[in-house]
Amino acid sequence: MVFVRPGELRTAEWTEIDLDGAEWRIPGSKMKMKNDHIVPLCKQAVEVLKSIQTLTGGGKYVFPSIRTGQRPMSENTINGALRGMGYASDVHTGHGFRATARTLMDEVLEIRVDHIEHQLAHTVKDPNGRAYNRTAHLPARRDMMQCWADYLDKLRLGADVIPLRGAA
Repeated sequence: MVFVRPGELRTAEWTEIDLDGAEWRIPGSKMKMKNDHIVPLCKQAVEVLKSIQTLTGGGKYVFPSIRTGQRPMSENTINGALRGMGYASDVHTGHGFRATARTLMDEVLEIRVDHIEHQLAHTVKDPNGRAYNRTAHLPARRDMMQCWADYLDKLRLGADVIPLRGAA
């Protein structure tokens, strides 16, 4: 639902997340390009985070290490979970969720590419030529993130899925 890089997800801290304001503010020190980044949180993400908060909210990390709450979960955890679900490394990776979101938001949901790119924290120049304006299009990005989560819910519930038939 948030399509951040796996490293940003696994090192998420409760102090960065405003559940009432439905925002996750990632400091530049954690970002690839070292710029602060705002992730608008859809209703579904807020619900998930509230449920996780009952488990890990007393610590620093949203997703702490299984061994100690003093460190975030391992960089291998997300890919390990995918392997455990049967996805080979050449089929899907944690980072691949970003490409999936980018593709489907553009081609299926027809969302403006510059909004998607801003949300992916990619270099995007605004009309005045400034790159990395992390607050650019924030209201539209909020709507986009909610649209994305609603789309994922539809897929989860079986809507918009084309059934495949066996060869005749």
